[in-house]
Amino acid sequence: MTEQQCKLIRGAVSLTGLYLVYGYGASLLCNLIGFVYPAYYSIKAIESPCKEDDTKWLTYWVVYGVFSLGEFFSDIFLYWFPFYYAFKCLFLLWCMAPMSWNGSQIIYNKVVRPVFLRHEATVDNMVSDLSGKAMSAAENLTREVLSTLVKNKTLVTPMPPFTQAEPKSLPSSSGQTANARVAPREPSGEERIEELGVD
Repeated sequence: MTEQQCKLIRGAVSLTGLYLVYGYGASLLCNLIGFVYPAYYSIKAIESPCKEDDTKWLTYWVVYGVFSLGEFFSDIFLYWFPFYYAFKCLFLLWCMAPMSWNGSQIIYNKVVRPVFLRHEATVDNMVSDLSGKAMSAAENLTREVLSTLVKNKTLVTPMPPFTQAEPKSLPSSSGQTANARVAPREPSGEERIEELGVD
């Protein structure tokens, strides 16, 4: 890498750091940093035949989701801390770092995995119970909608069949088109109501 490229990289990192500390929209920039690079490499991992990179990026996304959930409830308080977005960005960069001891591996193995394994059976029972309740609620709602539709269909009175009048022929200057007929037009809503005798 040339010296000019190093200066350019240092300048970009410095500007990004300053923006994260003092800039408006630091939250958006921080979330983009924590999302765009990992999303790109996650797509590459999906398309590659190797399974190790899939596991690496799935681990990152699990840790990112847990962090985002915790941040959602504590963001009101954390927002007021100085340098919050700079530290958040550094944390996300550590979680996605291309090394074996990156943050997502450590946090997953030390925190997320033990908690998950301890409560896995309870969570599985809760999920299956909720999915069963959701399925029965969806079935009941479908039955109610269908029965309402059937009831409403029987309440609607069918219209009597429309009798068509003899089509009229168009006046013509030549004798050849004198036999041409005009297609009957559909009656308007008011004409149908008059035919039914409804006021």
